[in-house]
Amino acid sequence: MFHHAQRDKRQVLSRERCDEILNKATSGVLSVLDTEGYPYGVPMSYAYKDNKLYFHCMPDKGHKWEAMKNHDKVSFTIVETDNIVADEYTSYFRSVICFGRVRFVDDIDEKFELHDILVDKYSPDFKEGVYEMFEKRIKWMGAFVVELEHVSGKEAIELAVPGYTLPELGK
Repeated sequence: MFHHAQRDKRQVLSRERCDEILNKATSGVLSVLDTEGYPYGVPMSYAYKDNKLYFHCMPDKGHKWEAMKNHDKVSFTIVETDNIVADEYTSYFRSVICFGRVRFVDDIDEKFELHDILVDKYSPDFKEGVYEMFEKRIKWMGAFVVELEHVSGKEAIELAVPGYTLPELGK
């Protein structure tokens, strides 16, 4: 069902390394299939815990929300590293892609838990007063979880194998 890396297997990141990147990164691109059959990618902040991605947004409106209501399969891509190496005509990259299914969060208690996970990631030093803010806004906040089914990562061979140099063309 899910494809594996087509190039050098040394470039494939372990699941543990993918998890490290998912925990460290602050944003990625959520890709959905819209109601017209077009792919739609939107940059989003998120949190990662227990093989799940946590998001909040405006509820029940917009392109992304309608697409996810129509089709619950999504992907999420993080580019952790993308260093252009002009004299080698390449970039040294490291990325993770996740596939999973969306589950909308309607329960108020679960919304509080989800937002607590996000606050722990983005504002751990500013938790005082956050519950009062949530109580005022929680009813109009949308929330969803992507329960992951597959995660893979890949990096440039130059990052995977220190000292690696590309062979000359034709050899």
